[in-house]
Amino acid sequence: MRRLAKWLVGLAVVGVVALAAAFGIARWLTRDGVVVPDHQASAERGATIFAAAGCAGCHTAAGDDAVALAGGRALETPFGTFYGPNITPDPEHGIGAWTDEDFLLALSQGVAPDGSDLYPVFPYTSFTRMTPEDMLDLKAHLFAQAPAATPNRPHEVGFPFSIRRSLTFWKLLNFEAGPEPAADGRDEAWHRGRYIVRALAHCGECHTPRDAMGAADEAMFLAGNPEGPSGEPVPNITPDPATGIGGWGEGDLTYFLLTGMTPSGDFVAGEMGEVIAGTSKLGEADRAAIAAYLTSLAPVANQVGPPRPAPSEDSGEGEAWD
Repeated sequence: MRRLAKWLVGLAVVGVVALAAAFGIARWLTRDGVVVPDHQASAERGATIFAAAGCAGCHTAAGDDAVALAGGRALETPFGTFYGPNITPDPEHGIGAWTDEDFLLALSQGVAPDGSDLYPVFPYTSFTRMTPEDMLDLKAHLFAQAPAATPNRPHEVGFPFSIRRSLTFWKLLNFEAGPEPAADGRDEAWHRGRYIVRALAHCGECHTPRDAMGAADEAMFLAGNPEGPSGEPVPNITPDPATGIGGWGEGDLTYFLLTGMTPSGDFVAGEMGEVIAGTSKLGEADRAAIAAYLTSLAPVANQVGPPRPAPSEDSGEGEAWD
């Protein structure tokens, strides 16, 4: 019996060592180093990036008395409820103690300053496409805001998703860091639109359906998500004429991104209303670039939620949709 006990203990030790080694190898495979560029960060430029990224929407709690960017906004997902953290420059509860390298690692690799992996509810899967210069400008803008000593609220995530170390393997299977390559034959405006949609505004995080592991289905990019934030459906925004925005022209989209009004006269509400609050602060050229990119995509037929009203010149006011 004593020999058997020693054998079982030895086997357990070997298993723990093997598991630790596997985590270590996976962590090594899913992380790249970051190079902090020689860049004079601008809080003014960062304000534009902040607006496009919609940071306030996830990092400010609901309610008129909420402190801006102090965290607490709940995001319900099939894996649990996540709470946006404090991203004010408070050194204890916010990101005031983060270095430039810390900030770049978080946005481009999904790695916290303590070396732990971040849950992909923080859209580093999109932010990884940002340029380091834009990341540093965003950091400059955030550090120019008022600090708030508001503690972060713990996520409410059940087993096994509560095991943060499992994210190492999730990233190995579902995450590829780095910018997208240039597309031949596309002009500067198209590339700018793609950059805003796929990186800064991270539109695919809400408008693309996800698989059982919570990874975005790239084959259905922007084709609508039946279970978006707070469990609500998010519509198809590919140019499919029946289920998407194929009936919208570039001018319709540009005006929508400025005002939130659809071609049928409806106004967006909820999370999309917060997105419009950001895109309305962009320059006209940026909104036109977004429209040019979205209308260039291949249409994907995928009805999500109730059918949209057809555009009409005299449709008048209608119900708001998210």
